[in-house]
Amino acid sequence: MIKARNNTVYQFRIVLGEIEPAIWRAIQTPSNYSFWDLHVAIQDAMGWLDCHLHAFRVRMPHKSKDTIIGIPDDDSFDLEILPGWEFPIAEYFTEPGKTAIYDYDFGDSWSHEVILEGILLKEKTVKYPRCIDGKRACPPEDCGGVPGYYEHLEILADPKRPEYREQVAWLRGHLKNYFPYEPDNFNPDNVKFWDPKKRWKMAFSNK
Repeated sequence: MIKARNNTVYQFRIVLGEIEPAIWRAIQTPSNYSFWDLHVAIQDAMGWLDCHLHAFRVRMPHKSKDTIIGIPDDDSFDLEILPGWEFPIAEYFTEPGKTAIYDYDFGDSWSHEVILEGILLKEKTVKYPRCIDGKRACPPEDCGGVPGYYEHLEILADPKRPEYREQVAWLRGHLKNYFPYEPDNFNPDNVKFWDPKKRWKMAFSNK
């Protein structure tokens, strides 16, 4: 097993697929994170609400198929999903340039490319994880995937459309109030990261 050093951090770039201009984030995380911890950091940096299942798809050495890491599901039949909290990211992300696919919400089918950009020394005065850069707002949760997102933007761009008021009401009444939705706005300083251990307890303490 490859063990990460406590004095290093991983810098990742996360790019949401199939959308132009690109929606992306650059984050730095402790190198001793698990895949569950990385999942929580991606959710928080992107702006998702962690309401749906997720999975990382990685190609491990000497494997002919992708390894899937996420939340094991009894309904997945012959699809083996490894528990993310049991697998360190250092076992896969061994050098800059390594990539993985992070899928979120298997209904809306959001797919992200996760690229390890660098392995850096920790700065003593910095709290990790942190978001250091990024562009454009995250799509609203449950907006219908890439096609629904583009339709959403078209409706909001034209207040005269008959669907406009209904769309605004949906944004206001969402689990998170998205209105006014400004697709080009993102400020990395506004990203707040959860403790992944607390998120895990919230997700699984009643199961």
